[in-house]
Amino acid sequence: MTFSNSKWAAVQGRILPLILALLLSLSILPGCSGESGVESSSPEGSAGIEQPAAEEEVAAPEAAGDGEAALDVSQLPGYTGSPYVVIADNVPGLTEADAEGVTESYSPLDALGRCGVAMAVVSPETMPTEERGSIGMVKPSGWHTVRYDDLVDGKYLYNRCHLLGYQLTGENANEENLITGTRYMNVEGMLPFENDVAEYVERTGGSVLMRVTPVFVGDELVARGVQMEALSLGDGGQGVSFNVYCYNVQPGVSIDYATGESWRSDQQGAALSSSQEMDYVLNTSSKKFHLPGCSSVDRMAEKNKQAYTGTRDDLLSQGYDPCGNCNP
Repeated sequence: MTFSNSKWAAVQGRILPLILALLLSLSILPGCSGESGVESSSPEGSAGIEQPAAEEEVAAPEAAGDGEAALDVSQLPGYTGSPYVVIADNVPGLTEADAEGVTESYSPLDALGRCGVAMAVVSPETMPTEERGSIGMVKPSGWHTVRYDDLVDGKYLYNRCHLLGYQLTGENANEENLITGTRYMNVEGMLPFENDVAEYVERTGGSVLMRVTPVFVGDELVARGVQMEALSLGDGGQGVSFNVYCYNVQPGVSIDYATGESWRSDQQGAALSSSQEMDYVLNTSSKKFHLPGCSSVDRMAEKNKQAYTGTRDDLLSQGYDPCGNCNP
């Protein structure tokens, strides 16, 4: 049969739509899905299915970053009278493998002149054999010379605190090993743990891997405290093993960690009696309470945030802990 051009065009106009409809119903056109609900293998598939996966991929790096970040003092108990608090059941985040190739290691000062992590394998060979020299020429970040004769044993609020004690490494006027620390942190917080390491090394002739990390918040020049970790080598930590955070505080004195300025506690509202009513912000999830201006409040989920006016004692009795950042 012979078709004229006009007749052939008419046939095409009727047949092609039928063929297209059939192909769609059989789900064989690329990039399309039929009523069966089977996902396309193309990365441009259903937005309703792909979006949760994309959100998880974004969240995962943030969670990993948080885990790798420096110790978050806002997650630690606030200072309540003890010079230190135990971390991770007192188990150091160190292994004997970390000691390989290490004798002593100090971080270079950052852009604000602040110290970083200090690490050493303490042994009889690293301990000093001569008297300590002067370190008065070193001015750590946030340094101030200030006295509180009736409040501080030794009169001066700040010491030039060795991250790794002189008795352990013989490092003296090393600016990468000295921070601005209160007399209280230096003597009551850090020294007992340094003595434990020194005693073990002297008694056994063995070695101890030690790491000390100053903990700064934001751009503050004075550390909120130091994390001290130690593990005796060759015995799996049977001789010495600890993981503690020492508070850089001085009873009776309040400190502006951003600058190093200080004042007697009874002169500032943040250090008022624990039985006096004040405004706080509660985190009902972590069970911590904060001063309203604390930086941790800005990062708090709204559903967990609760304004509270009352006394510090009342919050403690309700099971809340003071924030380790703002020390309310």
